[in-house]
Amino acid sequence: MTIKGRSVGFVGAGNMGEALIKGLLAANLVPAEAIHATDVRLERLKELNRQYGIQISSDNAELIRHADIVILAVKPQIMDAVLTEIAPAVTRRKLLISIAAGVSTAKIRAVLRKDARLIRVMPNTPALVLEGVTAVAKAEGLEADDLETAGEIFSAVGRVVVLGEELMDAVTGLSGSGPAYIAVVIESLADGGVRMGLDRITAMTLATQTVLGAAALLRETGLHPGAVKDMVCSPGGTSIAGIAALEEGGIRTTFIKAVERATQRSRELGQGPK
Repeated sequence: MTIKGRSVGFVGAGNMGEALIKGLLAANLVPAEAIHATDVRLERLKELNRQYGIQISSDNAELIRHADIVILAVKPQIMDAVLTEIAPAVTRRKLLISIAAGVSTAKIRAVLRKDARLIRVMPNTPALVLEGVTAVAKAEGLEADDLETAGEIFSAVGRVVVLGEELMDAVTGLSGSGPAYIAVVIESLADGGVRMGLDRITAMTLATQTVLGAAALLRETGLHPGAVKDMVCSPGGTSIAGIAALEEGGIRTTFIKAVERATQRSRELGQGPK
């Protein structure tokens, strides 16, 4: 299966669902009339219909019947209820793609009570500006090109990596939660600029573009982060003084712990309420 000529359904039309709809349309992969979406918020669906011209419905099972590829874009906490609702309409002809953090394919199959073609993925919020990164988990019971189809969809909103499902919680802790960490970095840099006399708008512009530029430099050159740090830090200069302050604050350990704890929380979400 490739996505060309197929219909795509979104069970859940939140920010990530909208990002994917926007990406699919911008890349001319799927026409608006072949995109269907459901959501508990009627006004949200009407808004997406006005903006993108997609098909909308309040009936999840009906959406499954119309779509060849189904994106399960609901919160982990309500996944069981949604799966129970759509199970009668799920067949082997449908490719299901779940973006719910922490919810394993084994758990989804157990609730569906059938051998569905199922792929678990973890995108992140920069997909909203087509600069996301998505991990696609390898899975059993797929057709030959199902993984390629998932890669095609999520490549429309950024980059894609393919790995084992056992690593998906770590992906959630790093790239899934990572935009929040970087937002805190940008806010903190801007706060430092304000403290040193810059106005807030200028400080935010400088901080945001600095983070964006540093990331682009690393991506485009393939340099190790340490090499870029050394490029900026001259002997006895301002940058190495700032680095020393960061090391005093334990910045490396703090970021490592952030990824670790977010990974642990993803695993807890996958286990469900206790």
